[in-house]
Amino acid sequence: MTTSKPKQATDNSCDPGEPIARVTAVDRDQYLIRNSESEVPAKLTGRAVYASASPADMPCVGDWVHVKYHDSGTHASILDVLPRQSFLRRKRPGGNVEFQMIAANIDVAFIVQSCHFDFNLRRLERYLVMTSEGHIEPVVLLTKTDLVSPETLDELVAQIRHAGIGARIITLSNISGIGVEQLRELIQPGKTYCLLGSSGVGKTTLVNRLLGDSDLATAAVSHTGEGRHTTTRRQLIVLENGGLLIDMPGMRELGMLGVSEGIDDSFADIQAHAANCRFADCTHSGEPGCAIQRAIAQGELDPAHFQNYLKLKKEAAFHDLSHLEKRHKDRAFGKLVRSVTKAGGKRKDY
Repeated sequence: MTTSKPKQATDNSCDPGEPIARVTAVDRDQYLIRNSESEVPAKLTGRAVYASASPADMPCVGDWVHVKYHDSGTHASILDVLPRQSFLRRKRPGGNVEFQMIAANIDVAFIVQSCHFDFNLRRLERYLVMTSEGHIEPVVLLTKTDLVSPETLDELVAQIRHAGIGARIITLSNISGIGVEQLRELIQPGKTYCLLGSSGVGKTTLVNRLLGDSDLATAAVSHTGEGRHTTTRRQLIVLENGGLLIDMPGMRELGMLGVSEGIDDSFADIQAHAANCRFADCTHSGEPGCAIQRAIAQGELDPAHFQNYLKLKKEAAFHDLSHLEKRHKDRAFGKLVRSVTKAGGKRKDY
């Protein structure tokens, strides 16, 4: 069960000869890992916890890990996490400016949007930034096509293309099955895929179709077109053809943190126009010879697409600065703790 042969851990925290397994599910400090023969529960060793510089270093679904088995292989200890070849992460929800690792070692991300109630071009752009930053190929899935007219479907696809999004698009219906076979043919043995999207867009029903059964419980679609099943945890599923699929809950917040490269890559059309501005330091806000404003005026660039680009750049810069300030404070506190520890915790009273 490999996407590609994992690299060895960069530190010397464990014997490189230790067995390697893959994390298939995470529930707080409880893990499920899979090797070539079985799936067993596992826990992270205290040494591995101590060696983690941040929560983002802890194992997540899709990670390759060194393990040690106990009691004839019925459970295991996770010794360390091998270097990630790709990843999905976001700013942790709420006011905490930290990375939250969502999944790792993914080849292709299926970004699912419902044609009926969920379609949101700005959210799609956020997902594309996440996948680009994590070095994952995106494929856009437009579901519930049976609930809209062919003209509406064509308009949605046109909106995606007008926003400069060149990712592959597959339109499908979980009711009629149209497009599902096309998706199934795309999935290759040994490669890892994931499903991204809001709750109720049909992700779990789609997983069931790919599995060929109803392994993951679903409910009937409501009168609004919104599915009633909600995935409660991320899990890696082995498909019949040997492909690997990570199903995950819908994400309400897609905060931008550490995504400067992903933004530039996802908005490559804006970068291309900006390269033709008269001034290298053009702010695109009224300078003469601005290629961005010219493209907008001529209908070559969607103004909402450009405004979302500016919004994401501003949001990412703010969170990056906050994260940097927090790291500086954490380092200063760490130095204080080490100095006190080195002094034996003694204090002079005057």
